[in-house]
Amino acid sequence: MKITDILRCGARSGRLIEWTLHPATVASADEVTEDSRPPAYIQESHVRTVRTLRQRGRYIPTWVGTAFDIPGHVDLDILESTLQLWTRRHETLRSGFRWVGDDLQRFTLDADTVLLQRDTVGDFPRAEDLCQHLQDRFDAATDALSWPNFIYAAVVRDDSTSLYLAFDHTHVDAYSLLLMAAEIHDLYAASAGGRAAEPPKVSSYVDFCEIERAQADRIDDSHEIVARWREFIGSCDGMLPTFPLELGIVPGELPKQNLLREMLVNDSDATVFDAYCRRLGGRILAGILAASSVVVLEVGGHLTCRTVVPFHTRATSQWSESVGWYVGVAPIEIRTAQAQNFQGVLEMARDALRANKSLARMPIARILRLLGSDFRPTSPDLFSLISYVDARAAPGADQWTAWNASTLIRMPYGDQVCVWITRIHEGLQVACRYPDTDIAHKNILRFVEGLRKIIVSVPWTGG
Repeated sequence: MKITDILRCGARSGRLIEWTLHPATVASADEVTEDSRPPAYIQESHVRTVRTLRQRGRYIPTWVGTAFDIPGHVDLDILESTLQLWTRRHETLRSGFRWVGDDLQRFTLDADTVLLQRDTVGDFPRAEDLCQHLQDRFDAATDALSWPNFIYAAVVRDDSTSLYLAFDHTHVDAYSLLLMAAEIHDLYAASAGGRAAEPPKVSSYVDFCEIERAQADRIDDSHEIVARWREFIGSCDGMLPTFPLELGIVPGELPKQNLLREMLVNDSDATVFDAYCRRLGGRILAGILAASSVVVLEVGGHLTCRTVVPFHTRATSQWSESVGWYVGVAPIEIRTAQAQNFQGVLEMARDALRANKSLARMPIARILRLLGSDFRPTSPDLFSLISYVDARAAPGADQWTAWNASTLIRMPYGDQVCVWITRIHEGLQVACRYPDTDIAHKNILRFVEGLRKIIVSVPWTGG
């Protein structure tokens, strides 16, 4: 599943239909009492950051989404009932937040009160106009400070229908987006085939939020995890890590973001590199981090590479099919210059992952609160990151190409770099969101090309 933005997702023209929550459903939220299950720390941090930036005059859309095709003629009534069933199935989509003073309180609607409203927007003969309309519409409909903050759209044609789903980040993570195409395909096919679409109950992300927050609130500033983050942030000059190569950002400005996306290596090269990493006791993520640190040394002269790596927090299979934001982050430090060769760097990365992966189970927002650090949000991103996901086992992954499936990201402004590397059946793909400056563009290209060269060469040369 390729990672892209709505303007470059390969949309085709057609008649645009959209679904939002029915006005009666939206109105019923005013009558719902407080849900005692609190927001997750990651949700609260996101909403507070958006509010702070808004108060400073910065409206920055931060939605994520997915797009995929349903082949053949689509019955819109069946598609609507499918989307309604799917929305009711995932509790986070019928749960929102309201401010009570400076506290963020949750409310949640009962599943049977959730109804969708369908509107026909019209025909779009030009794909460029369609994409721009979708971007503008999704920007308005996914505001983190309002509810509901998600929207569905379909572009209907005789031979297929393209479905677009966009959400404020509080509801979904990358893996949730990977789940959607197969689940909605299965539900639609069941209804279209006259079979009862009655999927088994899925665990609720809202329940997970309550459990995770209770666990996080049990620790204090003397906890080992807090101490390790304190040491890491101290080594970053008291800040969370930024991208280690020059980006050409003017201090005080929040530049536009650009997106690079391409295949990094094919499946054969990815398989060989993965086997090489495993022979050294690591996994492909360790190899990617090792390669990144070598490129940072060669291009930027940095003797040590520090970054943040996301990990999912779906610790048990209970949450495997649930839609939500199940993500924590871990600090990684690699003293690249101390290694004799690439093998030595990879072993450092392997050891750093083994030592620090468990730190991702504690929400970073809780850690920062305990540290007492004043990381006032001046950007939607707190830090730069390097992410790796093996998506090959996700439901429907072998159909993503046929379905023209994409993960959509939207972040028009920001001063950090996010690198996402995904293992798909075709190989390793890379997507980088970065500040749109000449220097950043040049260094991101150097970074990606450096990764490619190392991944392809070191299994044969040993580095």
